[in-house]
Amino acid sequence: MRVTYTPDGGEEQVFDYNPNKLLSAEREALEKRTGRPFQAFAQGVLQGDSLCRRALLHVLLKRQHPTIAFDDVDFCWDELKVEMTKGEITLAVERMREKNGDEAVIEAMQRGYDEAPEDEGKARLPFAV
Repeated sequence: MRVTYTPDGGEEQVFDYNPNKLLSAEREALEKRTGRPFQAFAQGVLQGDSLCRRALLHVLLKRQHPTIAFDDVDFCWDELKVEMTKGEITLAVERMREKNGDEAVIEAMQRGYDEAPEDEGKARLPFAV
């Protein structure tokens, strides 16, 4: 996934987010902050859950600014964009079709395909497996 944070009056920051590549301490922090098991957190990010996305941004920013506090991470909704890549969309659609997933969800994912960012390297599912 690609996470793009563009604070008002600030410089755009782009993060490559792979839930399977988070450190265990980062995963634990996300679970503690959101009160959800990691799989539910990862789904919350995809579904637009505000707390999950704020917690994710905090972890991503903390890598660059180790002293940043969660309370310091506050943003307008249009300053944060979370996007599945083309490869992630393709894999997710395949997985959903294998499991007879909701066709309306599949169609919505496919509508965003043309605007989705390209993958850098091998595509993977946008949620922890």
